[in-house]
Amino acid sequence: MRHSSFINTKQIFSFLLLVTSLLFFTNSYALSLKQAEQLAIQSDPSIESLKATSQSYVDESIADDTLPDPKLRFGAVNVPVDTFDFEQEQMTQIKLGIQQDFPRGDVLSIKQKQSQFLSRAALSMADNAELAIIRDVRETYLNLYYEVRAYQIIRETRKLFSKLVKITESNYAAGRVNQQDVVLAGLELSRLDDRSTKIQAREEGYRAELEQWIGDSAWSHINTEFPELPEVPQQVDLNQVIPAHPLIRAENAKINASKQMTEMAKQEYKPGWSLLFDYGFRSGNNPDGSERADFATAIVSLDIPLFTGNRQDKSVSSSKQKITAARYSKDDQLRKLKRFYDKNQHLWERLGEREHLYKNSLLTAAKNNSNASLKAYQSGVTEFNTLMRAQITELDVRLEDLRVRIDRAAAQARLLYVTGDMVGDIAGDMTGEITGNQNEGNNNEG
Repeated sequence: MRHSSFINTKQIFSFLLLVTSLLFFTNSYALSLKQAEQLAIQSDPSIESLKATSQSYVDESIADDTLPDPKLRFGAVNVPVDTFDFEQEQMTQIKLGIQQDFPRGDVLSIKQKQSQFLSRAALSMADNAELAIIRDVRETYLNLYYEVRAYQIIRETRKLFSKLVKITESNYAAGRVNQQDVVLAGLELSRLDDRSTKIQAREEGYRAELEQWIGDSAWSHINTEFPELPEVPQQVDLNQVIPAHPLIRAENAKINASKQMTEMAKQEYKPGWSLLFDYGFRSGNNPDGSERADFATAIVSLDIPLFTGNRQDKSVSSSKQKITAARYSKDDQLRKLKRFYDKNQHLWERLGEREHLYKNSLLTAAKNNSNASLKAYQSGVTEFNTLMRAQITELDVRLEDLRVRIDRAAAQARLLYVTGDMVGDIAGDMTGEITGNQNEGNNNEG
């Protein structure tokens, strides 16, 4: 007996070791949430497009601060059309000259600043796109995990229901139960199969949705462990966090770019000018036999803004309206982000309360009710309908517990879109930039 007991213990230990090894092997090659996030960021074209746009503005800002190319002038002047003889007339010249235009006021440096702000706006939008993609990937992965895990739970329950069907059929053959119990058992088994089919359909839908970010990897096995997300900070100062969000940083940059447009419009009140230098070569001799002297010409041209009512004034007014529009756009984004955060914060807290309730009460009560109904049915003191209702209740409670935990994690993913995974780092890194932008904008207004 001792030898047999030792063999059984050894077999059980070997079986558990094998199962543990298989689970470890499966999770090692399964798609985790972190891997899905990395794949999505690496392969998303919208992020790279915005980064390329930002770099294009950087290059453009260098070009904006450069004078226009000079103009080379070459030609013949005062050529007699009767003989086309360059020596016949004293004023006939072959001219070679150069002209350089100089833009009004500080247009070049202002335009350079505008391009720099537009570059920051595009780069901030790239950061926002990355946060949004991570948020969407997390929500999709969580929903996918729910469907995969729910399918496993239902298959576990189906095995129990299959045994109950066999028991009911045996009892019916022995005359212990009526035919209705057999029909009910088969009906509930078929309903479980239907739920499994619907779950598989939703799983495939989430995989297809995930495929847009990570490609064929979306169809891989996913990690069996519950997806872990960075913790949501206990204390969040929205007055600091939300202005540091990439979406608001982009709006700040757009406001400052609009201010530069106003400054450029104001430069139209100043004269633009150009410098021209020509050298005229003459051929032939003077009446006294001496060679004709060459001519040199230097001209400065000015644009004089005399009639400003319908041009400069309206241009400045239009630019100021664009600043106002950009500020309203920023205020709207601030309001939307705050509402988005508050909504999900309250949802996350309430789902936490429900998660605690399921963990500490409902799961245990449903399990105990199921076990008690099974024992009562085996003892013949309860009906089969009561047993099936208890089993289905336990299944529903398990699925609802999983749904609550998934929904809370999804709300957490949406909160992290606003706060970032590392709130302190984001706020610390961006506060200086925002302050700098505001100061620069105030200087421009002055």
